[in-house]
Amino acid sequence: MDLTALTECLSSASCMVTQVTSGFIIGMLLFLVAVGLTLIFGVVKIVNFSHGVFYMIGAYVAMTVYQATNSYAAALLGGALGACGVGIIVERFIMRRIYSANVLMQLLVCYALVLIFDDLVKVVWGPEFKAMGMPEAFRVPPLFIFGGVVPPFYLFLIAAALVIAVGLALAINGTRFGKTVRAAAHNPTMVSALGINTGLLFTAVFGLGCLLAGLAGGLAAPVRSLTPGMGFSILIESFIVTVIGGMGSITGALVGALLIGLVRTFGALGFPLFTEALMYMAMAIILIVKPTGLFGREGT
Repeated sequence: MDLTALTECLSSASCMVTQVTSGFIIGMLLFLVAVGLTLIFGVVKIVNFSHGVFYMIGAYVAMTVYQATNSYAAALLGGALGACGVGIIVERFIMRRIYSANVLMQLLVCYALVLIFDDLVKVVWGPEFKAMGMPEAFRVPPLFIFGGVVPPFYLFLIAAALVIAVGLALAINGTRFGKTVRAAAHNPTMVSALGINTGLLFTAVFGLGCLLAGLAGGLAAPVRSLTPGMGFSILIESFIVTVIGGMGSITGALVGALLIGLVRTFGALGFPLFTEALMYMAMAIILIVKPTGLFGREGT
């Protein structure tokens, strides 16, 4: 425990800027993974324990596309679409068969997918660590905000995630597709009775969730090491975010992700050996006060 370092940081504008920025980076990446997870759960009602796989696929595909084209925009698009395509195939041929199965069967199938895709990544890209490197457009001097050092790529990542969050909220609340998704989350039987193909809708939602995870992987690739199994750690934290924010809540996923990001960065200063536990403590405290999560709704 090092409360002196934490206190000094809280009293320093430059340190606060650096730590808050780092927390936002972690939080935004967690949000993109967690929001896909919560969308899938909210509509399909399955705990997709394999969701971190699509984050990993997005990162590796983005790296491959960037190395081939030297275009980070193409890399982001490739990573997102690659994860989405794999997700649709997985949903169509595997997940759809276990929607009505018990939770144990769902977890076993998802865990099997994690092991399979981790080994596939080793076969295709190798077992060693990979690095995409910083895109050329962002190889510029850092910005100094109140004395704190902020790399331009960090600001881009935060802005991109916020734009996605706003766009997703508008799509869910203001479009026909979004209204259908919300209706299916509440009563899929009634939606099906109205002539809507719920199977196709479930595939679309699952694909959208995987696309967001793949996009998170593409955004993380320049600042994270790529390795088989990299999706597992972010998956666990994404579940924490989803539980804190409330299952099925997009706003909750954003707030929960930012909260966990800040807990990690500031916790690493004051409690460097206890950072992981701080996340679980935050989750426990919130669930004690509000068992459904910050923005969760009571079940009926």
